[in-house]
Amino acid sequence: QVQLVESGGGSVQPGDSLRLSCVASGRTFRTSAMGWFRQAPGKEREFVAAIRWNGGGPSYADFAEGRFTVSKDNAKNTIFLQMYTLKPEDTGVYYCAYKSLGSNSWNSWGQGTQVTVSS
Repeated sequence: QVQLVESGGGSVQPGDSLRLSCVASGRTFRTSAMGWFRQAPGKEREFVAAIRWNGGGPSYADFAEGRFTVSKDNAKNTIFLQMYTLKPEDTGVYYCAYKSLGSNSWNSWGQGTQVTVSS
């Protein structure tokens, strides 16, 4: 089992930046990728960004391309989501996700961290 703990959420104004972190613990020796999803009120959870653990570039949702940057620290089993120029529509709960080698789906999820963008 892999446990994920997110941090870094908060309330910001439009145009501000925010950096989220997610630390993985437990059986992390078979990490394939880690990523970020979000869920806005009344909407389904959607993909934001992901990064492969050993080689390969990151991937982004269209809305995140150019404004969000996903990065990782392999040694600390941690990923980050740097968000710039935040908009009110970026408001939601941001979840960290984990995928193990050989898996076609995300195996583990964090509890989420709230991001609120409002003036």
